[in-house]
Amino acid sequence: MPSKGKHRRTKSISLTRGIAAAGTGAAVLVLPVLGATSAGAAQAAPAAKSAAVPTTYVVAAGDSLVKIAREHSLSGGWKKLYQDNRATIGDNPALIHPGAKLTLGKKSPVKPAATRASAERADRSEQRTALAAAPAKKSYTNDLDGWIKESLDIMAKHNIPGSYEGIHRNIMRESSGNPLAINNWDSNAVAGTPSKGLLQVIDPTFTAYHVPGTSMNSYDPVANITAACNYAADKYGSIDNVNGAY
Repeated sequence: MPSKGKHRRTKSISLTRGIAAAGTGAAVLVLPVLGATSAGAAQAAPAAKSAAVPTTYVVAAGDSLVKIAREHSLSGGWKKLYQDNRATIGDNPALIHPGAKLTLGKKSPVKPAATRASAERADRSEQRTALAAAPAKKSYTNDLDGWIKESLDIMAKHNIPGSYEGIHRNIMRESSGNPLAINNWDSNAVAGTPSKGLLQVIDPTFTAYHVPGTSMNSYDPVANITAACNYAADKYGSIDNVNGAY
């Protein structure tokens, strides 16, 4: 029975361990409860494994999606790799180009439809600009005037001198402008190599001075003119310097 008088204040004691009571019937068992700061609780579960960081792979010659997926142990195999990189690869998973950059482990960003459409329009615009900038192939009339002009353009590319007037003057003297003209009576004809064509060139001379890109037929007007001018440039400096038999 408590005595009368002042009550003593129970001194509170701070504990790092709490007390838990467990009982069966009348008996009470006092068990220590480990606080969060205890050594046992301090052993936290291992941290979750960080997510794999996506990597970039540059396609090499001989690569395939199957080979890349197998060598890098990719989850989902080549099909997932293809899905993740379809914007880069295109519609054919069997066709991957060396140098292409693939993303491994994470889906590569797909350009929004509006962005793709804008890029395609820009590509088409560039193609149209390039086509417009490309010079149209020059055409020539199929007559003496056109043959001389085409020959002059070829001669310019091969640094063969000569003028329209010089070529025309010699053609009119040699063949009167007939591309099928042939001389069957002079010394060359007697030797078995008659002079042929607009500028009356014998076959050995035509072969020796033939200009690449022209016909191998010595009767061809452009080939005949160009070979004759090439020969005249070698022997006389230019077809312009020829004023008689050459």
